[in-house]
Amino acid sequence: MKRYAEVLRVPHVAALIAATLLARFPIGINALALILYLREQTGSYAVAGIVAGGLAAGAGVGAPVQGRLVDRFGQRRVLVPLAFVHAAALGGVVGLTELGAPTGVLLACSIAAGFAIPPTSSVLRSMWPALLRDREDLIPAAYALDSVLIELIFVLGPLLTALIATLMSPAAALVVSAASVMVGTIAFTAQAPSRAILPDPEATAAAGRFGALASPGVRSLVLTSLPAGIGIGICEVALPAFSEASGSRELAGVLLAVWSLGSAAGGLAFGAWSRRPPLQRVHLGVTALLPLALLPLAAAPSVAVMALLVLPAGMFIAPLLATRNELIGWVAPPGARTEAYTWPVTAFVGGIAIGSALAGWIVEASSWRTAFLVAAGAAAVGAVVAVARRATLNPQVGV
Repeated sequence: MKRYAEVLRVPHVAALIAATLLARFPIGINALALILYLREQTGSYAVAGIVAGGLAAGAGVGAPVQGRLVDRFGQRRVLVPLAFVHAAALGGVVGLTELGAPTGVLLACSIAAGFAIPPTSSVLRSMWPALLRDREDLIPAAYALDSVLIELIFVLGPLLTALIATLMSPAAALVVSAASVMVGTIAFTAQAPSRAILPDPEATAAAGRFGALASPGVRSLVLTSLPAGIGIGICEVALPAFSEASGSRELAGVLLAVWSLGSAAGGLAFGAWSRRPPLQRVHLGVTALLPLALLPLAAAPSVAVMALLVLPAGMFIAPLLATRNELIGWVAPPGARTEAYTWPVTAFVGGIAIGSALAGWIVEASSWRTAFLVAAGAAAVGAVVAVARRATLNPQVGV
């Protein structure tokens, strides 16, 4: 934990992390809160699922667009307005639901809310090299800490949502989410490092029409993130299916939480690794180990054994994201750094959505065991792509 303490002692870092945690916390709240609220108001899980899906779709499409806007116009001029648009769109879902608006209108609001989520995660990742320019040895720990905090949000967000929904209402959870985004984003852009970063029109123009995707290295990380996301998305559905088949449906949430804890533990261990091999080698190793760790899930004989197996299965997720984010810093075009950090995230989240959709069909057509095998196969495709395109991840050729 010494390396993490050293990261937090760097000037402004602790305040920036606290602000981004607040700004990012809604990613662990919104989907569940929307489903609970709309199920309560409309009586339909189908409507709730469609509207919640719109939120995810909007976020996936919006992230690269927002990243390019930040690179072009600066952080404060983009992030703060986005935060208010996101909050207003969430409020629109609640208000229009109360007025009995049709599903299409609610879907449009949720897409807008997802599209306008401020990309504070990508912005902070793009700032790590500058923030730690005097302590470059701490950069891997910083990226690992970021990945661990994301896992923490996914664990604590649903718990907080359930608590607020029980004590107050699901709508109150959405209000908390909207307030969190606005306060966190304003606090982030008020920090000196954020204010000091100004757009570079010449560098942005040099990036060209394709922006970050003009870099072969960025394209490689997008291509490896998509199949990895598909594998993770399949597992997120296969674990509840396994729980139901085992007669312990109520333990599905526990298994998913243990899986996230495994990822957090892997991220912490990775960040504390002081004598690490070359970054490209570690990235290739993690991409190869992820499918191997997913394979044993298909053979779990009981919930207790599955709880043990999901720990190592999750351990390679946060390190995969951490190495990917660090590599982006190597290969991102100078005028499209923020945008570069959004593309692999978009591919990963899009892969999760594809995997979730595939998993339902696989489970119904075959079994949860087959779903885990397919998940491992999808993750293996990502490993093959990473090996085949490894030359593009060298700093001198990745841009």
